[in-house]
Amino acid sequence: MKNKKYSGILIILLMLISCIGAGCLSGSGQSTEDNVEVRTITDGLGREVTVPLNAERIVCQGPGALRYICYLDAQDKIVGVEDIELRKDENRRPYAIANPQFQDMPLIGEYRGNTDPEKIVAIDPEVIFWTEVQSINDADELQAKTGIPVVALNYGDLGVHRNDMYQSLRIIAEVMQKEERGEEVIEFFDMTIEDLDSRTADIPEEEKVPVYVGGIAYRGPHGFQSTEPSYPPFDLINARNVAASLGTEHADVSKEAIIEWDPEIIFVDLSTYQTTPSAVDELKNDPAYTSLTAVKRGDVYGVLPYNWYTTNHGSVLAAAYYSGKVIYPDRFQDIEAGEKADEIYVFLLGEPAYDAMNSGFSAGFGQIGLDK
Repeated sequence: MKNKKYSGILIILLMLISCIGAGCLSGSGQSTEDNVEVRTITDGLGREVTVPLNAERIVCQGPGALRYICYLDAQDKIVGVEDIELRKDENRRPYAIANPQFQDMPLIGEYRGNTDPEKIVAIDPEVIFWTEVQSINDADELQAKTGIPVVALNYGDLGVHRNDMYQSLRIIAEVMQKEERGEEVIEFFDMTIEDLDSRTADIPEEEKVPVYVGGIAYRGPHGFQSTEPSYPPFDLINARNVAASLGTEHADVSKEAIIEWDPEIIFVDLSTYQTTPSAVDELKNDPAYTSLTAVKRGDVYGVLPYNWYTTNHGSVLAAAYYSGKVIYPDRFQDIEAGEKADEIYVFLLGEPAYDAMNSGFSAGFGQIGLDK
């Protein structure tokens, strides 16, 4: 009986040892048969994905995925990029300005998530981060084709979808073991948003001047009728956006509506200089626009774009501070727009980017002269 008892115990011990070696354990700290430590995380689509701890080689696909990696100071783990990152001296995305090394990295395919699985496999990353994935099936299919864990992310924004943004930052932070930095970034956004709101929250609606922003970039540059009814920099400072009644999505408004609104202050998204005629050309030459109150007074101001390969959150905050200084000068006396922009970029990306952005978009924050 004794021998049988000891034999049973020995068999159980051998089975446990075998199971551990084959990676049967779940959760943080498990090991694979290659002795690689892994953990199982839940991604933005609710998928359970097993990823290696301390991943040293990663790639990103989809709008903004690489930006979040840079916010979390994990850009040194990137081993390949989409074709948009190979553009030389574009100077229109702050995270790329701060990381010129991306321009010389191996290509994983076209941007907007249209990557090539074979190119990804060829550079042998350990994790793929993918924003704006259309479906669980798409994520599963790429993972099956490459044999590499795919972590799906929802990009989110600084408004109603801020929780999606924070969830994505926390998922990346967990995978890359950057939890402390992740919480610092989230706290930075919360504190900055609170500061912007606190400066203007007590201003009665009837005392606010009507404002409009035109030339908003949306999958490329546009003219003056391109606007955002829920323009984030205006929302953050409680500005009176004349287009607000049109909803929350991008809008191409009619010229008649702009004339009827007759905003007292006009802002122009400087990405418009990338198209012809630009919004500035229209304001100079279209008789309907030259009759606007803001144009007659010269109250037309340029703002750096925030929408360039989806939302540059740092540029949203920078544009909010500049817009606030123009609309409510007494509430933003302590702000110098360029310095504030670089303060934001340095925290998020480790490098200033304001001067390079000025070069990339032909101008920076400031009043726009409309003399022909």
